[in-house]
Formats: sequence, C-alpha cells, structure tokens
Amino acid sequence: MEKNDKTIQNIKNRYGIVGNSDGLLRALEIAIMVASRDLSVLIIGESGVGKEVIPRIIHDNSARKHNKYFAINCGSIPEGTIDSELFGHAKGAFTGAVGEREGYFGAADGGTLFLDEVGELPLATQARLLRVLETGEYIRVGESTPKKTNVRIVAATNVNMGKAISEGKFRSDLYYRLNTIPINLPPLRERGRDIELIFRKFARDIADKYHCEPISLSAEAKERLLNYTWPGNIRQLRNLTEQLSAMYPEQDILPEMLNDFDITDDSHVGAGIVVSNPHCKSSDQTVHQYELERERIFTTLMMLTDKVHELDNIIYNLQQGRAAAPTGINLPVAHPDPVRRIDSNPQATEIIETLKEIDDEDPKEGGSLSIKKHEKDSIKEALERHHQNRRKAAKDLEISERSLYRKIKKYGLDQEMD
Repeated sequence: MEKNDKTIQNIKNRYGIVGNSDGLLRALEIAIMVASRDLSVLIIGESGVGKEVIPRIIHDNSARKHNKYFAINCGSIPEGTIDSELFGHAKGAFTGAVGEREGYFGAADGGTLFLDEVGELPLATQARLLRVLETGEYIRVGESTPKKTNVRIVAATNVNMGKAISEGKFRSDLYYRLNTIPINLPPLRERGRDIELIFRKFARDIADKYHCEPISLSAEAKERLLNYTWPGNIRQLRNLTEQLSAMYPEQDILPEMLNDFDITDDSHVGAGIVVSNPHCKSSDQTVHQYELERERIFTTLMMLTDKVHELDNIIYNLQQGRAAAPTGINLPVAHPDPVRRIDSNPQATEIIETLKEIDDEDPKEGGSLSIKKHEKDSIKEALERHHQNRRKAAKDLEISERSLYRKIKKYGLDQEMD
C-alpha cells in the first residue's frame, strides 16, 4: 500500500495534480494500473473536471510512451471534415482535397489517441471508429483499400451515454468497446477540501507569473467556496482565482468580494456531499452507479493480478537460489507469465466475465433498460446473422458461449427461437 501511495504521489507531482479526495485517488490508481495493459479506456466526468490529464498519464506510463500521442476534441471538428481528420483522405476525394492526408489514425500508429468529447461523434464516424477497434483497419475517405493501424484509444465524455444510446445518438456496440475500462473523475463539488488546495495552487501559479504575493482566502470565504456547487468545476475555479488576483492583488479574499462572481453559499450542499446534477434524470444516476460498481470490480481484479505477480517473483527468486525457502515447504512452479496465469484460472475468468457483464445487474429496480434493450437487439442480430449458430454468434459478440447462453435465457430469446 505504501508503494502504491508513493507512485500516486509521484504522478501527482509530475502532472501538477492537487487533491486527496477518494474519487481522485481512485481514478489515478486505475490509470496507473491500466497503463501497461493495452485496453481501451473511457473517462467519464463533467465538463471542466480535468479529464485530459488521465490519457496523458496512461500514455506516458505505457509501452507506447516513445511513440506519438494526439489529443483530439471530437466536438470541435465540423461533421463534414471529421472523417478526413481522423482517417485521412485521398487526393481528389472531395472538393478542396488537393493532396493526400494521412489522418490521426495513420499518424499515431504505434501510439495513443485521446478522443475527447467522443459522445459528439456523428453516427457514420462512430461506425468507422468501431471498425478500427474491432479489426485495427480503417479506410481513408475516397479510397476502398483498408489500411492497418496499431493505436490505443482513450476516450472521454461528459455526455450521459445511457441517454444518448436510448435516443439513437450513440451506438451501443461502440460504447461497450470504448468502455472496456471506465474511469470516473468526480466533479469539484464532491472533492471537499481539495477545493481549497486547488485554489491555493492557482493563486501561487498566478503570483509566480506576475512576481507578486499570492492572494489568500479568509476563513469565511474558504467556507463559501467549499459550500458552492461549482457547475464549471476546476475550469471555473481557475477563472475565479485569476479574476480575484487581478481585482484584489496580494489581499485576503473576504466573502463580500465573491458576491460579484455569483459564488453563493449553498449551505444545503456542504463540503464533500454528492449533489445531483439538475440537468440529469434518475436514469443518469443509475448509469453513474453502474460505472462506479464496474470500476470497483476492476480495481479489485487488478490488485489480485499484481499480488499474483509479486508471489511469482518471490517463488522464482527462491527457485534460483537467491533466497532460502523455509524448511519443509515445497514450492510451486512459478508461472512464466502471471497475467496469463490469472487469465487461465477459472475463478479469475469468472471475475473477468462478471466485469464484462456488470451491466446485467440493475443498480436499482428499473435500471438502465435502454442499454439492456440494445444488448438484446445486438444478440438477436448476431444470432440471425449466423443462422442461430451460438458459437459463431458468441465469437462475433466477443463474449463466451456460456455468457451468451445466460443472456439468451435472460432475455427469453430461447423461447423466441423455438
């Protein structure tokens, strides 16, 4: 545990991350654990919470760290040009295409792509992205020959994906592909005393830039900030600190100085208490709870994997004579690949299957029904596509046959096929 705490502190120092709230530390812990494992990651959080630092941590601590890293804001690229930006185009593919374009998927081969605001992608582009995730192939605009790429995808969204899927704005199959590993970044209002620490950091940064003394918070102003709901999250706090530093340089900030910035004392909120987003419906919070539960299971699994790895190293050292074994104890044979060892263990396999299928469990009665409907439809389509051959359908859906049988019974599809 001490080693893990030291690693997280080093990450915080390297990337200028401030705070000690449980939600932040959990997000950093998962990012560090998955960095070396080439899996797709979906970062979930409100606008302004600082999602962009997580993919950078993942890339810099992975085997891809010496290759290209690109961050693309999918919401800022016009729909008419986004396919060309991501996948490239051939000369003359459309009006204005006077030359060829490689595209991010070609340029980032061997590296990492961070797709911010992935929930804003047009449906046609979503289909192209799904193909890359499934096959590692993409086709440039205006061409018919596929190209290969080896790119790791880290995506982020502030969109309620359950709602987007139910409204037909986002493909459920792409969501499941992107969401192999979910990382939830908490909103600022849920981070308690981190608010004070972040304000202090911003104030020092501004003072260093302009060679002056930093502003500070009076006790009353500090409580005002802790009790505010922060709809703009860290971005809003940074802007506030800059404005206060300009208007009240080298001063203690009093509560009345905050009145011009609509920083109200929402005393019913309180520091560190979870506040429901007024723009979210109850189904949004069901999806959020589902993501949190999935995240906890994955964290537990990765901790078990690391423990097995440590145990194998101890056994290996003992067998090589680098350490003495206790008398009368027969050592097991160290497995050459601890990750494969845990993958081949039936109990571990069951945990992994549970992780993949955590959406089967309703976080509360009447849970994410829209997601379940899309899953049922996907299974029906796969079975019809393979003429009811369950083995091929399971392979197409990338789940085990056992899992497919369970889902068929769960949705009553066996009765529909009879």
